[in-house]
Amino acid sequence: MLAVLLTPGRAFACALPPSVILTLPTGHYITAAALTVALTALMGAAAHRLPAMEPRLLGARRVILPVGLTSYLSFLAFLALVFVGLFGARDPMHNLMTLVFWTGVWIVVPLGSMLFGNLWRGLNPWTGPVRIARTLLGRKGGIGLARLGHWPAVAGYAGFVWFQMVSLYPDDPAVLAAVALAYWLAIFLLAVLDGEDWLERGEFLTVLFGLIAKVAPLWHETQGSRTRLMLGWPGTQVLAMPPLTPSAVVFVSLSLAALTFDGLVETFWWQALIGENPLEPTGRSAVVVQNTAGLVAVWLLTLALILTAITLGRRIGGGFATGPVMLSFLAIAAGYHAAHYLVMLLTAGQYTLAALNDPLMRGDSWLGLPPFFVSFGFLTDPRVMPLIYAAQFAAILAAHLLAVLLGLKLAGQGARGIAHLPMTALMVGYTVLGLWLLSTARTG
Repeated sequence: MLAVLLTPGRAFACALPPSVILTLPTGHYITAAALTVALTALMGAAAHRLPAMEPRLLGARRVILPVGLTSYLSFLAFLALVFVGLFGARDPMHNLMTLVFWTGVWIVVPLGSMLFGNLWRGLNPWTGPVRIARTLLGRKGGIGLARLGHWPAVAGYAGFVWFQMVSLYPDDPAVLAAVALAYWLAIFLLAVLDGEDWLERGEFLTVLFGLIAKVAPLWHETQGSRTRLMLGWPGTQVLAMPPLTPSAVVFVSLSLAALTFDGLVETFWWQALIGENPLEPTGRSAVVVQNTAGLVAVWLLTLALILTAITLGRRIGGGFATGPVMLSFLAIAAGYHAAHYLVMLLTAGQYTLAALNDPLMRGDSWLGLPPFFVSFGFLTDPRVMPLIYAAQFAAILAAHLLAVLLGLKLAGQGARGIAHLPMTALMVGYTVLGLWLLSTARTG
């Protein structure tokens, strides 16, 4: 054992922030995670009993701040951010539009929702204005948008993913503000025509954050003026959900594919595949077509692999209806979101705090924080980066283990143990891919 431990191994040279991670025995991490997922699935399929996942009431109280009020306040904040984005500094690291959206809305809100339930329900900037507009217009009915299911949310999410990962200026405050305002107006008009309930099916942020929040161990159940605080195993809410519709299945597959491609697009492997030099990237404008094609291909491949695994499981062992089993992937979507954006939260989050503390750049301290300098030195600290990778590793492994447990429960009473083999193989492969994307060399 001593000889094995002292035997030198391969080291990948990289001057980028992941350089510390590249020196870790990530292969052992990945192998251990794959074996853990596989053994958990096999033992769970062979067992006759699984852990009970029942919600427990912690307390009940009156609603302090109605959703209509908090949503309207969020709308006013949104207008302020749009104004700052259009007329403020063009530096994305000093403009609150860019910082608040990409760090606050896109990272902090879903992370908080994974722990404390759907925070977006009270923060979305549509519910309050839509209620006011429909009241003033006297509208009570709809125009039948419910017939479209989640397809409008799929289209909106696909456009957003392309804007984030492929377009040329996703961080430009003015561009982001203009796009956000146009999107808000489109959703507002549709919601006024069809009612605020349509947001739960047609607005992609509401759909995505609502689905991710289903893995939270704490959540509120609000009815009228009363709300109940509930506690349960992560994923308890998932078991109570109705089966996903075909459009919702496509939406969940897109959420998985988007995170996969976002991790893949900067890897040396992808850069070599599209003919780019990873050490001298030519920029987004030169690879728009390649990245667009890659994003669509990853989406289609993700959907095809999931549906194939579910279909094979159903044919060889019974059970495995697509709608219920697809719910188990919500755990993976949540875990990947947390792991993928952890480093961005630790880096861009510093700029966000600095901008909120001194929004006018006059030396103010609106948050009461002392002056501080943004620092990325921890990205090359051999004491800190292993801890960050360990947190990412734990998030991905825990997400897959939870997905395995949910899949075992959602497969149906008629499913035999052998029916879980295709899904187990897919889960193991997805675990390996996710951890490899976090630990491989990349251009940015």
